[in-house]
Amino acid sequence: MLLYMSESQGATSVPLHSVSVAGVVVREDGRLLAIRRADNGTWELPGGVLELHETPEAGVAREVLEETGIHVEVDELTGVYKNTTRGIVALVFRCKPSGGAERTSSESTAVEWLTPDEVSERMTEVFAIRLLDALDGNGPHVRSHDGKRLIPAG
Repeated sequence: MLLYMSESQGATSVPLHSVSVAGVVVREDGRLLAIRRADNGTWELPGGVLELHETPEAGVAREVLEETGIHVEVDELTGVYKNTTRGIVALVFRCKPSGGAERTSSESTAVEWLTPDEVSERMTEVFAIRLLDALDGNGPHVRSHDGKRLIPAG
């Protein structure tokens, strides 16, 4: 049962979470789409905050296009990841490119197709695992992290 609490019911605080979406875009040759973020220079999946009115699949397609110039077909949910420090829940979907051309945006300074080995070299573990999970076919995975390290389940 899901309970909603408000201050009028005596709750002292209500946890706030943000929901984000990200796309693991896999090309036919096995390369994966990645961006270098403009705000902090890190390599990550294209994605962002899910808007109130949109479905997760529509949000992924929108975010990938905005940040990379690539249109995608969304295949399936491959993982749910929670940043316990920032209260962000990320839904990650495997996608196929369906058109467009790579370009940067105000949110990305580079857009590249990486091999799985390059992903492991360029991305921190908490972001690389999302791409690698999407490739293993055993999802959807559910993982938590503190922004720097994965938190073991249990």
